[in-house]
Formats: sequence, C-alpha cells, structure tokens
Amino acid sequence: MKVEGCTALVTGGNRGIGQGFVEELIDAGARKVYVGSRNPADIPESYADYGDKVEIIQLDISDPEHVAAAAEKAQDVTLLVNNAGVFHMTTLMTAPTMDDMRSEMEVNFFGTMSMCRAFAPIIESNGGGAIVNVLSAGGIVAVPNMGGYSPSKFAMRAASDCMRAELRSKNIHVAALIVGSVKTRMAAHIKNMKQALPRDIGKAGIIAVENNINEHDTDPHAVSVRAFLARDPHGLAESMAQRVAQ
Repeated sequence: MKVEGCTALVTGGNRGIGQGFVEELIDAGARKVYVGSRNPADIPESYADYGDKVEIIQLDISDPEHVAAAAEKAQDVTLLVNNAGVFHMTTLMTAPTMDDMRSEMEVNFFGTMSMCRAFAPIIESNGGGAIVNVLSAGGIVAVPNMGGYSPSKFAMRAASDCMRAELRSKNIHVAALIVGSVKTRMAAHIKNMKQALPRDIGKAGIIAVENNINEHDTDPHAVSVRAFLARDPHGLAESMAQRVAQ
C-alpha cells in the first residue's frame, strides 16, 4: 500500500515512537491520523498544527470497551500502527509477584491482538491496507532483565507471522518492526545505546508498509543484535545471562 492518502490509527501516539509515527505519516501525505492515547490531554502541542488531519481518541488497548469504541469511531482506517506497550523493568524470578509480567503480556500481546482483531475487518472493508506491529530486539533475543517484556514481544512476533498468513487473502499486509535502542522515555534507563530517534522508527515503518516487508530491523542497534544472533547465538545468550548475574 501507499501511505499517501491513507487513514491511519497509531496507538500510544502521544509520545515517543508513537509520536514519531504520527509526524512521519503526516509528512508522507496521510489523509488523516487517529492518535490513540490513554490520556487524551497528554498530547504534544505541535499536533494542533496538523488541524483536522489529527484526531485524538482515548484508547487503553487493554480495555475491551476502549478498543470497541475506537473501532466504532475510526471506520475509515486502512493502516493500523500498534505501538502502545508497557515495560516494568522487572525480572521473572525476582519480581515480588507476577503482576508486572501479567501487565506486560496483557498490553503488549493481548491488547495488541485485540486491536488487530477489531481493525482487520475495517481495513478489509476499505479495500485492504496494512497492520504494523512495533516489536523489539527483545522479541528476537531473550533478554533476561526484561522480565515479562521480552516474552511478550516474542509472543507478538509469532502472532504477527500467524496473522500475516491469515490476512493475506484479505489484502492486509502485517509488518513486524524489530526496534532496538531509541531515545524515548521508556528507554531512559538504557545507557550508551541510544542510537535512533522516534521519527527514524516511523520512517522505517513506512518503508516496511510500502515495500511489503514482513519483518524489518529499524535501527543500527536492532541490526547489530540480529547480526550477533546469527553469528553466535550461544555467545549472545551467555552475555545476556552474565549481565543479569552481575
């Protein structure tokens, strides 16, 4: 599909990678972008410059009523960008309870799946289009200090492959973005690896959509993780384990 003239919905579109997507989509000629945000008041002032090309929707993707309301409102969508996610910075075995990992799975996997299930029929009814799932290098390499986050991204990567097969006949392409280190609030704790800007990920997402790329490494860190994994998967796993042990 072509982004120019499309109508998109970006979850978690009020900051970080979501904001980068909104800005890149508008610059690429999108007709309209719905911005999903849990708090509609928490949006960049710069969005006012886009006028009626941007419309804010209150959207918590883990809330079925919010998802249903968004689908009812945004009936003209041809491009869905599933960007919203949570990362609680806990490990699987040291977290006091399993609440954090349940939250990460509920949002990053089940919430994203609920958006796909709600909007795939809408995209099909509008002649087809694309779904972009913003994933992580932690979805191709198990990162022990990412607790439930890394497993949730692994799960969504597998789901992206399954959906791609299911939706191909409906003229809907499913692109999985493998994102490394980006300058966002979620990644504020990461040191010495912030190589990409949020808009870089938006650009990469548009490339994936317009070129029917199934899985796209969006930035230098993601590319280096993929290369390390191919070159020495055992060594990478060991280095990750040692980092947590320290």
